[in-house]
Amino acid sequence: MVELASITNLIIDMDGVLYRGDEPLPRLRDFFAFMRARPIVFRLATNNSTHTPQQYTERLARMGVEISPREVLHSGQATAQVIAQRYGRGTRVHVFGMPSLRAAMEEAGLVLADRDVQVVVGSMDREVTYDKVKRATQLIRAGAEFYATNLDPTVPSPEGLLPGTGCMVAMLEVASGRKPIVIGKPEPTMFEVALQSMGADPATTATIGDRVDTDMLGGRRAGLTTICVLSGSSSRQEAETFGVDYIFNDIADLLAHWERL
Repeated sequence: MVELASITNLIIDMDGVLYRGDEPLPRLRDFFAFMRARPIVFRLATNNSTHTPQQYTERLARMGVEISPREVLHSGQATAQVIAQRYGRGTRVHVFGMPSLRAAMEEAGLVLADRDVQVVVGSMDREVTYDKVKRATQLIRAGAEFYATNLDPTVPSPEGLLPGTGCMVAMLEVASGRKPIVIGKPEPTMFEVALQSMGADPATTATIGDRVDTDMLGGRRAGLTTICVLSGSSSRQEAETFGVDYIFNDIADLLAHWERL
């Protein structure tokens, strides 16, 4: 197990780790100040591609934390970058998803299209219609490659758990008869994109998350040190059963330990 003192890079989940909803978790600003001072280079990585990096930076700014949009990576961005690397900039892509996902595709140099496409990307669409499902399905059946940003079945909200990206992707999968290539957590691909963006070595990189089944599993698959905080989804028993490298109550607990090293 790699000692925390040797960690030079972090891949950090957000909701349940840095904040819950609109409430920052204890010592949030201190945690970022610690990373800047050490310095530890980081990426805030989330499966939620329904917001832009700028929107995430604005959310954290309201909590007193200043970051750059370049320090945020959502699963839609990771998917766009992978497609651009595999098929080339200028590839025609059909997006089944939100405007933030469309923006990520364009920023990666991909061309948004509704016909003659090489790739269909499935994600969360809060304005889904039968016609949207039909169009995406037809394109996949016609031979387009099928990618999904993630397969999260639900997303947390003030109303409780709501249908997630996995529900949307399942419609396309059932209707097309094709399984998607998945990029987001717990697949290692998203972690690899984050590592590449930082020029980081997996041997000195850790992932911090609150979910064993996505953050910890994906981090392990990518060869990273795993740090689970108990301020979100997973319990201590789940983290211990999985064999997480480090377990802390929250980032304040983690920071208190790290500051002593």
